[in-house]
Amino acid sequence: WFLDGLVSAVLGTHTHVQTADERILPGGTAYITDLGMTGPYDSVIGRKVEQILARFLTQMPVRFEMASENVQLHGVLLDIDEETGKARSIERIQEKLQ
Repeated sequence: WFLDGLVSAVLGTHTHVQTADERILPGGTAYITDLGMTGPYDSVIGRKVEQILARFLTQMPVRFEMASENVQLHGVLLDIDEETGKARSIERIQEKLQ
């Protein structure tokens, strides 16, 4: 809310799980709490599940390899008024790439 009307968009990212709270704030700023993760959907933050589980369960060092199955693109599509800089729309994107 602090930046509403001062910036075109505030786009959060951290948990890697896309939220469904996208909106245009009253001052014209597009907002979403978390864009989501682009990468292998069936993974733990992009890494192979088995290796993450082995590390967690044994507390022993394990080399983490990138997962490569079911890659998805998560994000948003913004329409911004070029004259005012205010957001006209924000639309969540979840596309399967493989």
